[in-house]
Amino acid sequence: MEYEPVIGLEVHVQLKTESKMFCRSKNAEADGPNEHICEVCTGQPGVLPVINREAIKKTIMAGLALNCEIAEYSKFDRKNYFYPDLPKGYQISQFDQPINGKGYMEITINGEVRRIGVTRAHLEEDAGKLVHPPGQNYSLVDFNRSGVPLLEIVGEPDIRSPEEARIYLQELQNLMRYLGVSDADMEKGHLRCDANISLRKSEVGSRKSELPDYKVEVKNMNSFKAVADALSYEIKRQGKILDEGEVPEMETRGWVEDKGITVSQRSKEESQDYRYFPDPDLPVMHFTKEWIEEIRRLLPELPQARKLRFIAEFALSETDAKTLVSYKELADYFEEVVSEFDEWLAAEHIKFDKADHGAHTRLAANWLLGQFLALLNQRKLLPKESKVTQENFAELIKLIGEGKVSQLAAKDVFAKMFATGEDPSNLLESMGLAQVSDEETLEKAVKKVISENPKGVADVKANPKAVGFLIGQIMKELGGRGNPQIINELLKKELDL
Repeated sequence: MEYEPVIGLEVHVQLKTESKMFCRSKNAEADGPNEHICEVCTGQPGVLPVINREAIKKTIMAGLALNCEIAEYSKFDRKNYFYPDLPKGYQISQFDQPINGKGYMEITINGEVRRIGVTRAHLEEDAGKLVHPPGQNYSLVDFNRSGVPLLEIVGEPDIRSPEEARIYLQELQNLMRYLGVSDADMEKGHLRCDANISLRKSEVGSRKSELPDYKVEVKNMNSFKAVADALSYEIKRQGKILDEGEVPEMETRGWVEDKGITVSQRSKEESQDYRYFPDPDLPVMHFTKEWIEEIRRLLPELPQARKLRFIAEFALSETDAKTLVSYKELADYFEEVVSEFDEWLAAEHIKFDKADHGAHTRLAANWLLGQFLALLNQRKLLPKESKVTQENFAELIKLIGEGKVSQLAAKDVFAKMFATGEDPSNLLESMGLAQVSDEETLEKAVKKVISENPKGVADVKANPKAVGFLIGQIMKELGGRGNPQIINELLKKELDL
């Protein structure tokens, strides 16, 4: 029988603050265990928590970007459960009055815009981390992460495939980075995802009123690929159970990446199992409309709006714009390159029409997404860590556009620029790669090659598409530095093509 997946994601985002959620301990990576801890985040008797205002502000920023309803009044609650990494025996979280209520995020998949609902986006503290020494029969607890502010984004069950889940997570990661609220690095645990998945008969369609009577939670997924693979496995596993006339058990399962399977961990908890109640040590929070609007004004240009602007303003394809925008630092670098290019045009009093400007911005984007990104990835650098300044990058694009260097020679120049940070004009001279555009010089080379290659000339007259051989010979004669456009025109003129 055909089934339709019903998927909802719960995403935990570690907020980027100087201190932890309820104490002054540092919120940062540590060299060793239990370095950034204090009496509060280790649950010592008699201590009192204090709310981190910056974490509240960043939570509201995220809520606004997710189109959430921002509460006027909100509070913290105690979520009670016992586990070695939870020193107080409860977690300070939010239950019935979260900071951010209903919202949504839009994603594009196969050219179709899909709206994925957000149930809530609430704030809580993180637990510690259990460390299991290999070969030992005990575990250790590292409390460095204990008390770190976490934004939990609870999604509606609107996702219908593992691929949609992957795209949603990637877009959410990008959004958090644009807001500056988190580094959202999955490998470092800044962004963690649990998935709830169930199946229903496909004829039901997407009507939320007919959700399945069960759901399975999947944990331990630490990459976008792992999320998609785990969901794909669950679809097959649950489909087989349903085909046999049974109903999958309500449970929490863990993804075992090296085996490509999920395994049962425990029965699924319900909210009553946690015995929530308001935290008596923390006051109810009141958010005025004025403060929320003040935070709204701090929102940067968001990825979707930036993508549309790149397409309209810089004549980029949707694919290139989307790829650039998905890497914020590279998109920032691109805009700075274009700005340098525009300043040069203004200084030289050169007027380009929109088509010319678009040709140069597309060329810059192609080089950024090609040569530049490849070298950055190879050396594991951020764009701002490269030795290639935005000014020099823009100058190289100008030289290519003006025909002063061929695309092929420019690759050698750029590799040298990346290694040394030198100016492209100087490198062109020192490397002897400046493109020859002088018609007199090119005409001599064209006539020489025509006279020495009668068969090649005959082939071109029989089939003009065979001109590539002659162009290659001319470029060889010029050491690869001839302007191919001018050479092509001269050949047509000499051969009456």
